[in-house]
This record gives sequence, structure tokens and C-alpha cells, in this order.
Amino acid sequence: MMNRRRAIFALSTVGAGLFVGTPLLGGEAPRRTRMGLVTYALGIHQKNSWGGRHSGLTPAMALLEEAHDLGAAGIQVEINPQDLAQGPELRRKAEGWQMYIEASFSPPKSADDVERFDQCVRAAQAAGATLARTVIMPGRRYEQFKSIEEFHAAERAGLQALQWADPVLVRRQFRLAVENHKDQRISEKLATLKQLGSDRVGLCVDVGNSFTLMEDPLEVARAYAPFAFSAHFKDQAVQECFQGFLFADLPLGKGFLDLAALSRTLLTANPALHLNLELITRDPLVVPVFDERFWVTMPDLPARDLARVIAVVKNAGSRAPFPVISQLPVERQLAMELDNVTQSLTFARDRLGMI
Repeated sequence: MMNRRRAIFALSTVGAGLFVGTPLLGGEAPRRTRMGLVTYALGIHQKNSWGGRHSGLTPAMALLEEAHDLGAAGIQVEINPQDLAQGPELRRKAEGWQMYIEASFSPPKSADDVERFDQCVRAAQAAGATLARTVIMPGRRYEQFKSIEEFHAAERAGLQALQWADPVLVRRQFRLAVENHKDQRISEKLATLKQLGSDRVGLCVDVGNSFTLMEDPLEVARAYAPFAFSAHFKDQAVQECFQGFLFADLPLGKGFLDLAALSRTLLTANPALHLNLELITRDPLVVPVFDERFWVTMPDLPARDLARVIAVVKNAGSRAPFPVISQLPVERQLAMELDNVTQSLTFARDRLGMI
């Protein structure tokens, strides 16, 4: 029998003539994969209150139920101090389904913010999480900063945030996984880890983000794998545009990333690593490499790195226009998001052997 979530979704989207990719009534529940789900992979559903399916549940519990129904192994979800009371229930549910929980929250913004960070750690541990993903710099490097000095100041602030966090991590026996969030290149991110010198702080390796900073995804995975505590897994597509190129998330197997090599690299370094699907159904991002403002924080980047990226854009770029998700009816956005996730989990299980 089809579970309640799929039945409701199928009936609503078939009625609108928009149903894609999800089994009809009577279809079998998906087999499990070892891949987890990042909260952003179902962001449109969350924004639209899950169609009323999870009234009264916390965001983390709702996401856990959805991930279980889809056959995912676990979730990476935002956890805040107010989630502490619900943590044990979330943990019991996850353990009953043999699923894992990873948290996501920000590091301390000041010395006065350390207590809030400590409360986040306590709430995450109550839910059964042993680590949290975080970011240490705001926005995308090429959009956020107007000078190299601004960028270096943000780097110093990010390092300071981790220094405030570290004593809490040691005391609570918790780990923090810093994402390569279109912020630092390989040498810069590893220098931050070296300056910190903490075995409680590692990386959440995003396999796609650093391409926008002119880095090869496989080189990024190889460099970061020894420090990986978690990973964001996705596939990417590119397309030429006037400003530079468009950068879009696609279901696994539909883009240009060498997913087999990426997963092998990460899991060889750490076989217990959780690979979490972070496919975001959204409008493609513009990476404006032909705008001089793009280069103000990377004045010394070798021309060969740009040339390598442009070659990928020209040779592997999509010929069909990318859909503008934000202009579609909400029902169509919901259908596309669910289809993207189900396709990706199936690919991970059947093509990448993540079982």
C-alpha cells in the first residue's frame, strides 16, 4: 500500500495534471539507500507547510518522516535551542527507523553568543546528533564582498567564531563540520583548519560549490576528504550566459559531475561518512566571471583555473534552457522538487551502490 504522504501528494498533483515521477496508488514504497537528505532538498514543501500533512510536528520531525517515506538514511536539519524538549522524541523516532540525525546551526557570532551555541549543541545531542554542519562566512564570496580586505576580515571573523566554538565542542564531545560554502578556496579553507588546530572541527564537503570559485570538483573532494565529517552530495549543470555561466542543481546523474569518483573519494577516506543529498530545486545561479567585480577577492587566481572552468561550460554545458522554477505554479514546483529527490535517491541506490 502507498503511504499516506504519497497518496495525498499523488491525488493532488494528478488532479492538477502535474504528477511526475511518483508511484501511483498501489505502488511499492522505495527501498532504502544509505544517502541522507539535507533540509534544503525539500525546501519548497516546507515553505508550503507540507500541504498540511505534518500539523503540530516540529520541522525536524516532519523532515524525518518525509525522509523515511522516501527511503533516505537520515537527515541534516536545522536545530535551535527551543528544540531541546522535543529532542528525545526525535531521537527515539530516528533510532526506531534506524536513521541518523545531523544538525545544522551557526557558530558563535560573539563571545556573548557562546551560550546560544552551547544550547544548540545540547539540543542536537538530545536528538541523537553527534555533529552539526555550519558555515563561517556570509553569502557567496563573489557577491558578498567588494574588496579583498573585506574578504580577509570575514575570514578572520570566521576563524574567531570557530575559536569561540571549540571549547564547547570539546566539553560536549561534539563535532562541527564547516561547509565550503562558495567562500574559501582549498588553500584558504585548509589554512583556517590548520590555524584552529582542533580535532573537533572538520569539513562538510559540498561536491559542487567550489566549481563557482574555479576549482575542479574532484580536486576539491581529494583535498577535503581527510577532514570530512559530513558531505553535501548533488549534481550540477552549467550553461553559457552573457555574464559568465549559469549554475543549476539537477537530479543525480543528469549533470556533469563525476559522481562515482566523488563518492569513491569521500568514502574511501571515511567509509562511515554520511553523504546527504542537497539538491535544491530553484532558479539557476548566475556566476558572473565576465564581470570584473567577480575577481576582487581572487586577484591572484591563475588563468588556467578559469580556462578549465570555461572549457567545462562550453563542452558540457546544457543546450536546453534551464527552467525558471520561481515562475512556475506552486503545484508544479512541488512536483518537480519531489521528482528531483526521488530520482536522486534512486540513482544513489541503484547506480552508485549506496545501500
